[in-house]
Amino acid sequence: MSLISIEEALERLLKNVVPTNSERLPLLEAGDRILAEDISATRTQPPFSASAMDGYALKAQDTTNSETALRVIGEVAAGHNFRGTLKSGEALRIFTGAPVPDGADAILMQENARRDGDNLYCLESVPEGKFIRPAGLDFREGQILLKAGDPLGFRELSLAGAMNHAALPVHRKPVMAILANGDELVEPGQTPGPNQIIASNQVGIAQFVKDCGGTPLMLGIAPDDPRQITARVKQAIEARADVLVTLGGASVGDHDLIQDVLGAQGMELGFWRIAMRPGKPLMAGSLGPMKVLGLPGNPVSSLVCAILFLRPLLDSLLNRSTPSASHSMAKAIVSVNLPANDLRQDYLRASLKTDKTSNLVAEPFEKQDSSMLALLAKADALIIRPPHAPAVKAGETVELIRLS
Repeated sequence: MSLISIEEALERLLKNVVPTNSERLPLLEAGDRILAEDISATRTQPPFSASAMDGYALKAQDTTNSETALRVIGEVAAGHNFRGTLKSGEALRIFTGAPVPDGADAILMQENARRDGDNLYCLESVPEGKFIRPAGLDFREGQILLKAGDPLGFRELSLAGAMNHAALPVHRKPVMAILANGDELVEPGQTPGPNQIIASNQVGIAQFVKDCGGTPLMLGIAPDDPRQITARVKQAIEARADVLVTLGGASVGDHDLIQDVLGAQGMELGFWRIAMRPGKPLMAGSLGPMKVLGLPGNPVSSLVCAILFLRPLLDSLLNRSTPSASHSMAKAIVSVNLPANDLRQDYLRASLKTDKTSNLVAEPFEKQDSSMLALLAKADALIIRPPHAPAVKAGETVELIRLS
């Protein structure tokens, strides 16, 4: 099978993805979830014309003469109202949020008023409508203010509460079963044998899944044994995982068994091997309703592929209206010369800084080996070098993915 482009791989991966079903959650539990339906206001806000200040409700025409006293006929606080109609020459003590009484058309701030018993003197003239919030200033009943696919942060939840929704329909978090494979791997904290290494990919991928709105289901490490790999795959199926993410074992070596085992279970292969670096041995397919994404075993390759493929897959399963914000595209000036590229799209780990003229400058690390996690942890960005890109000189602009 020949190498395919990243664009073609993404198109195949996301084709026919069905978003997860919805569930209703109380507002306090709906944070960081994705809205499953459009939400409209159940009330008008504010529901009445309200005072925006502590002061006095009156008629604007009565504020032009500071020597003329107005008669204070009562007061009204938030949560109460004034029964009656304000007449010319009268004023009402009013507090922020209280309904503006009939007949009043302006609010005089208390700082600009002088009071002597029930007599009020206006120290400034105020125009009609001053410091009055008209009914419906914020929104009106029936108005759609939150849309399906919107992520629910503190602003959206506050708005939903103001719209008088106590619970919201949100997409169920996709379950991502994570399976590492290889005789050479042991869990962090264990003592590796003389020919073994610590498996770190599953930890990073699990956190990545959480960051993007999914729920990781850890299947542990399966050795290079078809029976044990098959048992872990069946665990994912029985758990009704939305996606099985395998780590390693999908390449072309004699001990790379993942693709064969999944094929024996009925996996329909979508693609395998991408024209990218790091991350060429990427595999995707479907096993019944469960999507399969086989990430490379090299740590950096695995995490870069998660950014490029696992995140869009999670976004599609959540029907997210905008891409998750864990990483963003940007442009920067490159600090060194970069050679012309070959047929594979490169992602170069780089640090970022700002020069004296406030330009963003990207400095690629000298070493780019796909096993070097320490450099990925230090990196601020991945410089994108498209297939067959011409050489770039220091000071020229490159595109990159910011790692936040």
